[in-house]
Amino acid sequence: MAKEVERKFLVKDAAWRDAVEDSIAIVQFYLAISSERSIRVRISNGGSAKLTLKFGSDLQQRDEFEYPVPLADAREMLAFAIGTVIRKTRHHVRHENYLYEVDVFNGELDGLVVAELETADKVADALLPRWLGEEVTGELRYSNASLALNGFPERVLR
Repeated sequence: MAKEVERKFLVKDAAWRDAVEDSIAIVQFYLAISSERSIRVRISNGGSAKLTLKFGSDLQQRDEFEYPVPLADAREMLAFAIGTVIRKTRHHVRHENYLYEVDVFNGELDGLVVAELETADKVADALLPRWLGEEVTGELRYSNASLALNGFPERVLR
């Protein structure tokens, strides 16, 4: 089990694109969602899949368990998805020795760009990159589970 401290931000411009180290096409869906737990499946680049269980209501720090699953099983589980299947490209961007995951959503969530920073400790605001916009850490509507159930957050313009 791993604990994660996660901060989430809207992205205000494309300055991050010059620092992309890697990109992953993700298809992600949920099998169960409640206020204190979620079960999701993520298929990466069409070639591998993981089952993730998250526990806890604090969106900034939760218990997480992750396991590889056969790709064929993941594709079969897609039939049991709750809500919208999330499709996004995750870009790995390094800034000040921290790795940011910039998710560019498409499909029903097209236009939403969110950056996540997962670390053992909270990073000081002064070390954050300038291309980050408003911090939305802890705002439920920006969690992937909420995006799957509720769609595009209202206050983000398409």
